[in-house]
Amino acid sequence: MEFTESYKQTGPCCFSPNSRYLAVAVDYRLVIRDSFSLKVVQLFSCLDKISYIEWARDSEYILCGLYKRPMIQAWSLSQPEWTCKIDEGQAGIAYARWSPDSRHILTTSDFQLRLTVWSLLNTACVHVQWPKHASKGVSFTKDGKFAVICTRRDCKDYISLLSCHTWEIMDDFPVDTLDLADVEWSPDDSAIVVWDSFLEYKVLVYSPDGRCLFKFQAYESGLGVKSIVWSPCGQFLAVGSYDQMLRVLNHLTWKNFAEFIHLTTVRGPCAATVFKEVDEVLQLDMSGLRLSDEFIRGNSDSHPEAPVTVRYKIMELPISLPSLKPPVDKPNPKQGVGLLSWSNDSQYLFTRNDSMPTVLWIWDMRRLELAAILVQKEAIRSAAWDPTCPRVILCTGSSHLYMWTPTGAYCVSIPLPQFTITDLKWNLDGSCVLLKDKDSFCCAAVPPLVPDSGEEEEDDDDEDDDDYDDDSSDID
Repeated sequence: MEFTESYKQTGPCCFSPNSRYLAVAVDYRLVIRDSFSLKVVQLFSCLDKISYIEWARDSEYILCGLYKRPMIQAWSLSQPEWTCKIDEGQAGIAYARWSPDSRHILTTSDFQLRLTVWSLLNTACVHVQWPKHASKGVSFTKDGKFAVICTRRDCKDYISLLSCHTWEIMDDFPVDTLDLADVEWSPDDSAIVVWDSFLEYKVLVYSPDGRCLFKFQAYESGLGVKSIVWSPCGQFLAVGSYDQMLRVLNHLTWKNFAEFIHLTTVRGPCAATVFKEVDEVLQLDMSGLRLSDEFIRGNSDSHPEAPVTVRYKIMELPISLPSLKPPVDKPNPKQGVGLLSWSNDSQYLFTRNDSMPTVLWIWDMRRLELAAILVQKEAIRSAAWDPTCPRVILCTGSSHLYMWTPTGAYCVSIPLPQFTITDLKWNLDGSCVLLKDKDSFCCAAVPPLVPDSGEEEEDDDDEDDDDYDDDSSDID
């Protein structure tokens, strides 16, 4: 991997959908850089500090949320002189997002009084009263023709179906939830999934015309759903719960066909490989050098510790995984499946049980078994799949980047002094990764993942195991 030098940032950073540009917030300035060379392409000055950035789907426009004002400003890359400012006045702005056509901006006012659709083509605007949430509760179809918005009136939750062409409400139907948490279209636009708050375990699948296709409730009298994600192929719906279990539904019968539990102790027989991050002291061979006693004493005083790096070590089963017991007297307990994401081919799924914050679980959905476990020294801050292949990277707030592929796991050292990775984002073409520190960022070019044939993988399994046991798996 190749790393760029670090650049200043004070807020959100994100790649454009066409992978050509990188938007970076530096106080009140919006810096647009070329994603390959990181040269500045455009520079825009906002009226206040930038709190939020979002690209339009066509990568032509970009909006900045100035939530301290509160205000929205939008800019055009091809027409730098064009500007747009949205101010809701006393109603305020809690959140803003682009519509799929890249020519409308949806804003939610403070206290969820209304959701407003602003047109960049004319001065027309459309209002939807009583949206349920500010940043959640809105989902668009993949083709961009329709939107669903969660609303609440008369102490009941509703789903409003809107046309993204006219922004008229085409249908409005109630949903069987006590306190609706969120809504999401299926990738094939054939179904809508909604789920209740964590106080009530309830997952409901609706058709676009308002018919309830299925109701899923794994248990009663306990904290419920914590995370839900559709697979990219649209055939599976993964549900992470507070009972530390992952359940997967299929799109044909909506039945639960797979359940995975996050055990504190993993025993055999198990097909998963357990990779544990360990320290490794670098041994310097100085046998051919003759040093004076004064030099040795001086350097041992100023540098008492030998240089240390990290690597993954393959562990034998059974193994006990580090876990935390959440306090019973505090709200929002750190337990349950809080991190959940599919690989681009829908074959793999990674999870993190929040009561085991240093462990990443990777599941193989073709074999319906655990594929790998990554045990880190520190809590996992962020993890993301490569958009083009089954490769996941993660960070823990250290100066190392961690990577897993079906062929193994690796630790990558960052060649930047005092740079600790607190967040990361993939470019959509999978060519590079944005790595964020507290007040700076850099980019890492990622080589393409070369797939191996099945025969070669079987022949190389033993050799890979020997390499992990004997050698460090660092990549500089």
